[in-house]
Amino acid sequence: MRFNNPEYLWLLLLILPMIYWYVFKHFRSDASLQVSTTRPFFKVPRTKKVYLFHLLFVIRCVILALLIVVIARPQLSNSFRSETTEGIDIMVALDISGTMLAEDLRPNRLEAAKDVAIEFISGRPNDNVGLVVFAGESFTQCPLTSDHTALINLFKSVEYGMIEDGTAIGLGLANAVNRIKDSEAQSKVVILLTDGSNNAGDVAPLTAAEIAKTFGVRVYTIGVGTHGMARYPFQTPLGVRYQNIPVEIDEDVLQEIASMTGGSYFRATDNSKLREIYGEIDQMEKTKLRVNSYSKKSEEFLPFMIAALILLVCEMVIRNTVLRRIP
Repeated sequence: MRFNNPEYLWLLLLILPMIYWYVFKHFRSDASLQVSTTRPFFKVPRTKKVYLFHLLFVIRCVILALLIVVIARPQLSNSFRSETTEGIDIMVALDISGTMLAEDLRPNRLEAAKDVAIEFISGRPNDNVGLVVFAGESFTQCPLTSDHTALINLFKSVEYGMIEDGTAIGLGLANAVNRIKDSEAQSKVVILLTDGSNNAGDVAPLTAAEIAKTFGVRVYTIGVGTHGMARYPFQTPLGVRYQNIPVEIDEDVLQEIASMTGGSYFRATDNSKLREIYGEIDQMEKTKLRVNSYSKKSEEFLPFMIAALILLVCEMVIRNTVLRRIP
């Protein structure tokens, strides 16, 4: 039950000063009959009417409370809600080769890619998401899962040097497709993020794209890196030294992969652009939600009104019969 005008319920506080005034008046009332002493009346037993006399005031308070409830308009609401969520399965194929340590994104490409991917996953609570990492080889860091907390922890543990260096784009994509191809979701997506060109692995990138197309997997490709030169840390006997290296992303292949599978290609030149790209993918692959709502309200003030009228009649009858006062 709810009230259409709940603000009127504050009027119930008026009962408190009424009680205070009744008690105060009762103990401060003057005698109707003046006598020299009331000692002879002490032994006279009190009848039930003495206690029932206060019943009239209690009835008045209840009547007032019921009338306040009536003007607050109590209602019953019967509602029905049907919600259908169509989940999307997403595999993230993340390049963790040595060039991902370049610092044209902050703090570097790999850490920036991990941070933005974690934000993306956190905003997709209804989807199954998995992670494949690749460099010279590829392996599954996390299969498709709805446990995003575990997935995010595995994302954070990804680092350079976990596998042999290189850039096996085709192998990474094929591994991701293999993990998602048997999914029963109506929409299957792979997000492939890399900063180079294919130079390792036994599977060509376009061959992996053909496999993805066969299984109805849509691939969004992201090329990470600024245009021109990028600042890269080199380990030397004297410590870390920085040198600018050319950014070489095979955009033609990444565009072809996206085109073949019905996806899109993006270029992330800085952190904000990478975040915008994930935002665009999030909009294009929004989870479909269908909600059917039904609501019916019925006024329930009548029982309270009837109760107030009955108590009012009872109060009048009792006052003029059983508890009638003689002036």
